[in-house]
Amino acid sequence: MPTEILMPALSPTMEEGTLAKWLVKEGDTVASGDLIAEIETDKATMEFEAVDDGRIGKLLVAAGTEGVKVNTPIAILLEDGESEDDIDNNASPSKPAPEAAPAADAGGKAAPDRGPAPAAAPPAPGATDGQRIFASPLARRIAAEKGLDLTAIAGSGPRGRIVKADVEAATAPAAKPATAEAPQTSAPPQAAAAQAAGLSPDAVARMYEGRAYEVVPLDGMRKTIAARLTEAKQTIPHFYLRRDIRLDALLDFRSTLNAQLGPRGVKLSVNDFIIKACALALQQVPRANAVWAGDRILQLKPSDVAVAVAIEGGLFTPVLKDAETKSLSQLSKEMKDLATRARDRKLAPQEYQGGSFAISNLGMFGIDNFDAVINPPHGAILAVGAGVKKPVVNEAGEIEVATVMSVTLSVDHRVIDGALGAELLQAIRDNLENPLAMLA
Repeated sequence: MPTEILMPALSPTMEEGTLAKWLVKEGDTVASGDLIAEIETDKATMEFEAVDDGRIGKLLVAAGTEGVKVNTPIAILLEDGESEDDIDNNASPSKPAPEAAPAADAGGKAAPDRGPAPAAAPPAPGATDGQRIFASPLARRIAAEKGLDLTAIAGSGPRGRIVKADVEAATAPAAKPATAEAPQTSAPPQAAAAQAAGLSPDAVARMYEGRAYEVVPLDGMRKTIAARLTEAKQTIPHFYLRRDIRLDALLDFRSTLNAQLGPRGVKLSVNDFIIKACALALQQVPRANAVWAGDRILQLKPSDVAVAVAIEGGLFTPVLKDAETKSLSQLSKEMKDLATRARDRKLAPQEYQGGSFAISNLGMFGIDNFDAVINPPHGAILAVGAGVKKPVVNEAGEIEVATVMSVTLSVDHRVIDGALGAELLQAIRDNLENPLAMLA
């Protein structure tokens, strides 16, 4: 029976995507691991690989099609001995049947109602129909070489089909957790936002009847941002801690370092120092290096710091892994690379997922201070304002002019209590006001 190739979920938040480009055409032979399409997710454009060997019998979704739901069939793969005739003669049981609706004939009259369409059959397991086992030829060959019983292997391919990865995993099964949480589903972002506001989308549109406006459709990224921020503000008990930080010593030190690093093509930004200061602070206050995991708190060992990067239509939060172990020049180089690829939407999911802490810097846009929304499941986010010259009172009680930066730490009270949050913010301030110590 021909195999359906389904729209993949290429990120945890992906519910639908755009089939940007086919890299194969009908009739092409593909092997497991070959690139067959480019998929635009809610975050990036990613390449999609074949999981099985065969020949592309039919492309079901045209290139450029938007809003393709995850697990929707997008192509048909034929194996040895199968032909295009099998596609027509063997309707796939995994496709949902279309809803019954009166069809119009050429004269515009509705055709007779033929009753409801039959319900879709459930996905087939690895072994069904008596002795028949749904498995790819490659999976069968590997199983035979390893002496494995295919009836004992669960398939992860379309309709429960056993594929290469299933057989390889069966040779060295990974330890499973004692308990597994059921996947959670949520309402569409538009519906959730409208429900939160107490207004339906149509009701909002009616409020502006007679006014000039342009409808801006939501792309995948905007839908995800709307859903995540709504979730964050509704479910996370935020509280806020604010401090002023003197930057004079840091600016002098940065100037000296940049003069020395100039021949190597390195130019450190204030943001590089902020990343380093936060990474070290999470080590100095380890109980604050934590995330909320529903029924428990996970306290992380490394300092994986996410940094918000604005792009057209939204933002990314690429994560600098093990930031506490990296030099300022390493952090600077890595951050520039991540920011560039974020703007080009070329980040892999593992590059913008994870971390326990985030930084959002609007100081470069002239914002003095603001309150940032926590990015779940992070425990906190630091909102950074601009460094501005202000009159301050020094330790001798004299008034002098200093460059002062205002920061606000948004904290998840389920993870971090007030005193612990204050300790973390104090550590960040100490690191920034004593930048030389960060190199020790």
